[in-house]
Amino acid sequence: MTIRVLFFAYLRERCGREVRIEIPDGASIGDLWTILRVRHPVLEDGAVRFALNRVYVDKTHLLHDNDELALIPPVSGGSLAAISRDGRRAVYLVTPDPINLTAILAEVAHSGAGGLALFVGTTRDENEGRRVERLEYEAYDGMATVEMAAIGAEMRRRWPLLGVAMVHRVGVVPVAEASVAVAVAAPHREEAFAACRYGIDTLKTNVPIWKKEYYADGSRWIGTCHAHDAHGDEDRG
Repeated sequence: MTIRVLFFAYLRERCGREVRIEIPDGASIGDLWTILRVRHPVLEDGAVRFALNRVYVDKTHLLHDNDELALIPPVSGGSLAAISRDGRRAVYLVTPDPINLTAILAEVAHSGAGGLALFVGTTRDENEGRRVERLEYEAYDGMATVEMAAIGAEMRRRWPLLGVAMVHRVGVVPVAEASVAVAVAAPHREEAFAACRYGIDTLKTNVPIWKKEYYADGSRWIGTCHAHDAHGDEDRG
């Protein structure tokens, strides 16, 4: 059977964007992982998560012909067109456009809300002593908004929310501009604050979006031990 394997972030730079591999029927993700590690020594046990047909799974999961397996490195963790909605005042969006904070708050606003909470993540100009010139974000299209929606559903399960919005920018994000925003509406401020904090923390952990920092003397994928700069590849920890 044939399996399509996708690579992202620093893995894409070292292994290519995708590869198709023939493996025997009945093989598991673990079996395929062993083959991949022989072909690509850069792959490390424990350094990736597996998404099979855009759903997180473990190595024991069995594969089928024409499956799509994405290798998910640690995640870094504008316009409101092409929004994924779930019918309860929810917006989940990945966009190359500047994030419109006014529009996001308008999406979650509700007459029954006693509080709106908004978190905005911005590009800072320095990290670990190096001056940052810009960031660049890469997402696993399709799966990113699905994971956002799953986080939103869990937020509504935990708190009586009246609106949820998550927006993440991809592509180049200049210094001081917003890269991510999470907004919620709730009857009371305590619920709004707690849900918003949970939303951004879980987004940074689970949503397959990666961040690359660019400096005057090189660049680095954040969340991995791999870096690439003007002098070649190096480990920065």
